[in-house]
Amino acid sequence: MGSFSIWHWLIVLIIVLAIFGTKKLRNIGSDLGGAVKSFKEAMREEEQTPKLESGAEGRTIEGEVKEKTKA
Repeated sequence: MGSFSIWHWLIVLIIVLAIFGTKKLRNIGSDLGGAVKSFKEAMREEEQTPKLESGAEGRTIEGEVKEKTKA
C-alpha cells in the first residue's frame, strides 16, 4: 500500500488527460519550457556582465552648482 504500481499512474494520467485535455497540457509544457529557456539566458547574461570594482558600489559624488549656463 506504500507505493503505487504502474497501473495506478496510468489511471491518474488518463484522468488528468480527461480533465485538462491534451491541448492545454501541451500549452502548459511549452510555457514551462519557454520560462526555463529565458531563465538560462538570463543566467548566462549575468555571467557575462562586468562586475563593479570593490568599493565603488554605493559611492555618492557631492558637488555644488555655482552658475547655471545655457547649453
